[in-house]
Amino acid sequence: MSTSAERAPTAKVRKTRLAGETAHTSHVVTEIDDDDPDFVSAIGRGFAILRCFKRNTKVLGNKELAQLTGLPKSTIARLTYTLTKLGYLEFLPAQEKYSLGIGALTLGQTYLAGLDAREVAHPLMQQLADDVGATVALGAHHGQDMVFLDIAHGNQVFMMRVAVGQRVPHGMTALGRAYIAALSPEEREKFGLDYRSRVKPQEWPRVEEVTQQAIRDYEKYGFCFSMGEWSDDVFAAGVPMVSNDGSKILAFSCSGPVHEMTRKRLIGEIGPRLMQLRDRVHATLGGVF
Repeated sequence: MSTSAERAPTAKVRKTRLAGETAHTSHVVTEIDDDDPDFVSAIGRGFAILRCFKRNTKVLGNKELAQLTGLPKSTIARLTYTLTKLGYLEFLPAQEKYSLGIGALTLGQTYLAGLDAREVAHPLMQQLADDVGATVALGAHHGQDMVFLDIAHGNQVFMMRVAVGQRVPHGMTALGRAYIAALSPEEREKFGLDYRSRVKPQEWPRVEEVTQQAIRDYEKYGFCFSMGEWSDDVFAAGVPMVSNDGSKILAFSCSGPVHEMTRKRLIGEIGPRLMQLRDRVHATLGGVF
């Protein structure tokens, strides 16, 4: 399997954990290393700003962006001005802060429109969600998190409060664990070293323990579990989908309330059906996505 470093030109990025970071919420200081002559630092810094905006962090000021990115406030001011002029940020005068602009939405919608896997998977996801009364999700790795690409709800009483584009942590979710389990040993080692740098030292043994268990589960059953680690009242199974050339890994998960998604049901019904869904999508796409 090709590593991410082999799949695309790499920028040398140094990441440092901020005080108070946990496995659930990770804010990373990013310093662009200009040693790579092919990397355009200004573009990298601009996207670092855009990545600071999340579902629960919709409005940020220059001071906050400087803290989150580790960039000087003067640099942040120029970048936010430029991104606002281009439509990727919107300035809110009353708060003297910024939110994502319509330009960012346009990029996301264009990406989703061109994602064949999403189009093929959605009706199958909805069918599974309806059949088992759960939430079925499709996600992809990006930066420090897994990002929801599509979601199908099948339980009107228990609807997970997640949305397309929302980020969730790798180690605590079935989606993330499925992604990690599909990595080659070499890729997994590199991923673990980076992930460890963003977790409090006292929390790392627990994160490592559940991750190793997820890998053992994947080797035994063909899918992974998340038993309340991400959300106390949610149990889930997750399965990866790897492209034929090994360059891409997507993941599917099926989540529901603990009183319905028992371990026995996850192993005997949900996991196998999730694997069948993955196999059908993979076969329809010919392993190319």
